[in-house]
Parts: sequence; C-alpha cells; structure tokens
Amino acid sequence: MLKEKLLEDMKVSMRDKNVVRKNVIQMVRAAILQVEKDKQIELTDEQIIEVIAKESKKRKDSLTDYEKSGREELIEQINVEIEILAEYLPKPLSREELEKIIDEVINKIGATTIKQMGAVMKGVKEKVGAAADGKTINEIVKEKLN
Repeated sequence: MLKEKLLEDMKVSMRDKNVVRKNVIQMVRAAILQVEKDKQIELTDEQIIEVIAKESKKRKDSLTDYEKSGREELIEQINVEIEILAEYLPKPLSREELEKIIDEVINKIGATTIKQMGAVMKGVKEKVGAAADGKTINEIVKEKLN
C-alpha cells in the first residue's frame, strides 16, 4: 500500500539524512492524515494519489510566483519537491493519449457544444485520475468543443 511505502521512504530518508526528501514525505503524510481525520475514513491508494497530485499542483502553481520574483533558491527547492512527489504519481499521459480519451468521452456523452464541457471534464477526470492535470484537460476539451 502507498501509505506504507511513504513511511518506509521517510525512514530511509531520515537514515540517509536527506532532509528535503524527508520533509516532502512528512508533508504528504500529514496531508493524508488531515484528510482522513476530516472525513473520518481510511484513504485508498487512489485517494492518496489525489492528495499527492494536489500537493504537486500547489508547488507548480507557486513556482510561477517565485519565478516572477526571481527567488532562485526557492525555485530550485520547489523543483526538487515536485520531482520527489512525481515519484509517487502515475506516469503522466501524453497529449495524444489524453486527446484519445477525451474523444472517447465526448462520443460517449454525445457532447457537441461548450455547454457540455462540465460533463466531459468530469468523465475524463474519472478515467485519467491524477495522470493528467485539469488545466491540460480543460484546454483540449475547449479545442474539441469549439
């Protein structure tokens, strides 16, 4: 299970004195624990991947702010954190793979206008999970429905 892997990786990081890796894994474990306490449930591996994807997205979003302000040391650290989080995420889909899935969902739903974008987005997210980010899905769906 992914939770055990995170715990084991954290122990290894502590032994190897890899502070950045240990901190990232601790942060992910804390986020998972928070969701479990809030919802009073035990998260599945899929739900844990969603939490990790959300943490990765937060870092990617903050990266643009750091780049604008020229904070090189923070940019470097955020990039390392994103790489560490990526190890626990499924391999991202290529644009072609994603377009194929979007086409399937559009055909299944019978979507023809931009008004049906929400239904298409929901269907695609259910199929791909954390293997593609919402922004990319959104762009492709807009192209196809316009």
